[in-house]
Amino acid sequence: MKVVYFGTSDFAVPALRALAKHVVLVVSQPDRPSGRGMKLQPSPVKKAAEELGLPTETPEKARDPEFVAKIAELEADVHVVAAYGQILSVKLLETAKNGGINLHGSILPQYRGAAPIQRSILNGDHETGVTLMQMDKGMDTGDMIDIQTTEIGKDETYGELQTRLAEIAKGQIETWIERLATGDYTRNPQDHDRATYANKIDRAETELDPGRDAQAEYNRFRAFTPAPSVFLTTETGRLKIKEARHCAEQGEKGTVLALNPLTVAFTNGSLELHSVQPEGKPAMPGHAWAAGRRLSVGDHI
Repeated sequence: MKVVYFGTSDFAVPALRALAKHVVLVVSQPDRPSGRGMKLQPSPVKKAAEELGLPTETPEKARDPEFVAKIAELEADVHVVAAYGQILSVKLLETAKNGGINLHGSILPQYRGAAPIQRSILNGDHETGVTLMQMDKGMDTGDMIDIQTTEIGKDETYGELQTRLAEIAKGQIETWIERLATGDYTRNPQDHDRATYANKIDRAETELDPGRDAQAEYNRFRAFTPAPSVFLTTETGRLKIKEARHCAEQGEKGTVLALNPLTVAFTNGSLELHSVQPEGKPAMPGHAWAAGRRLSVGDHI
């Protein structure tokens, strides 16, 4: 069996490890600037591939004819794709005997697109899953092969849920890979009328607003933690929120209701800010930041 594996983010790493003995090439996004020094860093999938001793390619555009021809030479049985970050052309998909198979982090046809896990949490969903699907020319529009579902914990963050879904995807591909490589599986068309879309995260979405509903803003915190992370705008600059909990206690929006834990009123409730990070400083307990600001109960944050 020969598999070409396309993936980039942490979500795609466990499935790669599960398929490693069958993988003839790993394709990932190019190295990107990251960290304080903005040095080029390989993707999580590229790092894992190098640890596994697997050859890698990082094309800027996977649809380029020269790259498609290179993939065709491998004569793969199937391409497996997980959180790769580019739409693959039909010509590229057709270079494998049984085309491309995608591990998508939602219950399709809900949340097609780039950020299904984040959007599901942001919208307050209680259930999500991983859909194994046959790829076609559209964005996550192909026929479904298998769906594994799971509940979303009320305090579960994007990072925590992504880790769990990645393990579900790993088990799913381990179960199906032999049949996928030989074409021995059933395909079920999606109900396109029920489709919803999970657009990329815009930085403007990551600001918390005490004027909005507390539960909705807690969902925002969960959806964007640990990355890209959320923040509150204060008199001393942006305050990143690293750890938080939803609280039923109410008060005037934007005011401090308690100091330890630091509790700030939103509409219809409040948020306990357990860990925060002021601009240019390391993360610290919320109550320590409040003490440094000399805040008192009743003060506006």
